[in-house]
Amino acid sequence: MAIIKHKEQRVGVYIDAQNLYHSGKNLYHSKVNFGQIVKDALDERKLVRAVAYVIATESGEENAFFEALTKMGIETKVKDLQIFSSGAKKADWDVGLAIDAVKLSPKLDSVILITGDGDFVPLVEYLQMNQGCQVEVVSFGKSTSAKLIEAADNFMDLDDEPGKYLLRSGGSRTKRE
Repeated sequence: MAIIKHKEQRVGVYIDAQNLYHSGKNLYHSKVNFGQIVKDALDERKLVRAVAYVIATESGEENAFFEALTKMGIETKVKDLQIFSSGAKKADWDVGLAIDAVKLSPKLDSVILITGDGDFVPLVEYLQMNQGCQVEVVSFGKSTSAKLIEAADNFMDLDDEPGKYLLRSGGSRTKRE
């Protein structure tokens, strides 16, 4: 199915920051350029809301990252990292992201999920069938669920131009491909 994009299309962007961060780190040993990803995924359409779901640690070292997202016009929703007595750590926003996407979907023509997590397949299907939304997935193909790609109306593979979507340690784009 061909994806439809036009300038008046109302778009919501939901970013699974942990998923993309770990993909960039594990695949390319680099940080992700979230601003460039959102810009290219939007493709000059009307942004209604962009939300990044992030995790706060006790050290607070991620605060500069949160501020950078806010300066890009990306709202951050922050959850504290849970550390259990066994030493196990838990940090995920899947339910929160899904609920937010469902709540805003009546005001959207297209939903962009920036994640490779296959747990979002039921969300994609719900938004398509029950809300009539076009659902696009943006992620690194090498670490994206095949079922998520299949369920989406469109998939933007960041592996096609990784240098465009990665940052050097100083914050500028990397030429690494």
